Amino acid sequence: AILRMKISQCAYWKEHCFGLSAATLVDKAMKLNSYGSTYGPTKKPTKFICLILKMLQIQPDMEIIKEFIMNDDFKYVRLLGAVYLRLVGRSADIYQFLEPLYTDYRVVRKKLEHGYQKIHIDEVISELLSSNNVMEIAFPHLLKRWKLEEAGILQPRESPLEEEADILLAQEAAEAAIKEEEERKAQQDQRKELALKKKEAEKESNEQAKKKPRSEENSLFDKYKEEVEESEKKERG
Repeated sequence: AILRMKISQCAYWKEHCFGLSAATLVDKAMKLNSYGSTYGPTKKPTKFICLILKMLQIQPDMEIIKEFIMNDDFKYVRLLGAVYLRLVGRSADIYQFLEPLYTDYRVVRKKLEHGYQKIHIDEVISELLSSNNVMEIAFPHLLKRWKLEEAGILQPRESPLEEEADILLAQEAAEAAIKEEEERKAQQDQRKELALKKKEAEKESNEQAKKKPRSEENSLFDKYKEEVEESEKKERG
């Protein structure tokens, strides 16, 4: 109640939020450069929390909130939709639409009492899903995920890290299979090369074996020829 009163009295609310509709609120959300609840020693409300209160007043259609959450271009529009859904949504819808944001690692600025704190969107989502008090706001109780799983309302959640691990294991298995195939082919080529060398060696050995008798025949013929010539010389002498 105190925060609501401070919001209704701040200049941003009076000048920029008073006559907003669901359509025109998007334009204001796109201009946000930080998120948070209050800041400064007097706990002034942020523009972000002013727009949250305006959304609670006008109650935009849930399809519009989903578009906010799925908006990849404007990270504070995404956070605006996430915080609003956490305030008014059913537990099953909150898990269904906020858990995919665990893969959004972009940095956002949280406005503090003095200055800003840099934090990642997935950290903000983790806080929204694990706590009932975020940004000095008391959020409705969120049912435990395992209870919704037991009731068959939600499927067991697969962590993006598990999916990445499965992909990595599949890649390693494929690389191992390729390496094994290359080694098998190399061994096959080596066996073929050895078989070819053996065949060539046998061929060369056979050729040498064939040449050897001829060589012996030639030597016997030469010896016989010499004996004949020697005999003829004796007869002439």
